[in-house]
Amino acid sequence: MRQEDPVATHAAHAAPDADTRAMRRAIELAARGLGSTSPNPVVGCVITDASGTIVGEGWHQRAGGPHAEIHALRAAGPAARGGTAYVTLEPCNHTGRTGPCAQALAAAGIARVVHAVSDPNPQASGGAVTLRAAGIDTEGGLLADEAETGNAAWLTSVRLGRPHVTWKYAATLDGRSAAADGSSRWITSAASRADVHRLRAESDAVLVGGGTLRADDPHLAVRGREGATQPLRIALDTRATIPAGARILDDAAPTLLVVGEDADTRHLTGVELLRLPLHDGRIAVQDLLTHLNLSGVRSVLLEGGPTLAGAFLEAGAVDRVIGYLAPALLGAGPAALADAGIKNISGAVRLDITEAVRIGPDLRITAVPVPVTPATKEH
Repeated sequence: MRQEDPVATHAAHAAPDADTRAMRRAIELAARGLGSTSPNPVVGCVITDASGTIVGEGWHQRAGGPHAEIHALRAAGPAARGGTAYVTLEPCNHTGRTGPCAQALAAAGIARVVHAVSDPNPQASGGAVTLRAAGIDTEGGLLADEAETGNAAWLTSVRLGRPHVTWKYAATLDGRSAAADGSSRWITSAASRADVHRLRAESDAVLVGGGTLRADDPHLAVRGREGATQPLRIALDTRATIPAGARILDDAAPTLLVVGEDADTRHLTGVELLRLPLHDGRIAVQDLLTHLNLSGVRSVLLEGGPTLAGAFLEAGAVDRVIGYLAPALLGAGPAALADAGIKNISGAVRLDITEAVRIGPDLRITAVPVPVTPATKEH
């Protein structure tokens, strides 16, 4: 019986681990583009040479700028020839504001391409086919779930035609978002509030409703994050009752005020307005999200009160929930979530908790809705 080469055998077993490490690094790099690449996806790329050593890294840094693959190829230089490119999204195959990355990888002499997620955009897909036609070994699907999570905003836009929505709330352990007298500053700690500014910086838009406008006069701009791109501040105010001196109307960040078609806005000179039809006195969630998607908004951070959160949940437009839970009890006061159209326990929106971490004295829980199937409904 032929004795196996121990070095070759070890390399064969180690290769999948090396692929996973490289792709996970590419996913980490992609996250650096959150908040600055819209309406394009976040993408990371790692290039290893023929021996498996990382020689180039890159990520898509801003819309209209070089793609992740181009940054990584420039960093790798001649060492890319004969190497492997690990990309979180299938390399593009079209010419927009930048050239096709699939052709750039082929021209650089890359021998193998591993991508995590296939591109669902018909205008840009086909990169894998182009790479294979050029004789490049091309594989897809490595760490696809992790890469999809990091690129959820763009993928939601392409697949559903609306932005990805994260509902953020702060509450006590008994689920109260404010005390009985309406006071709510501050339920959570300074550490949690600083973390919210990170969420804002990673979002295209921050959204509140009229109730929050009147109760809190929120500012909604990002603070304490050097170099952050300010998100679009959106306020739903059907009758345009917001005063001209509201903090959200300053010049710290762009602002969009969403009002009913017949709202009197003569006191709001210089304010960007979006007029939408009212349905039973309310702006339809889907109407708003469709407009935002068409205007290039790919991710929305919902920071409104319980009524607005209930409306989004009832519309099936909450893709992620992030709750900051303070170790405190109030016993009375408004709940974090108001009516969402759920009449009995069988209609409860079930969530999958993806993360639970301490933020100062608080607990931050991240969860995503569990897809509803006929079996789930029956259960």
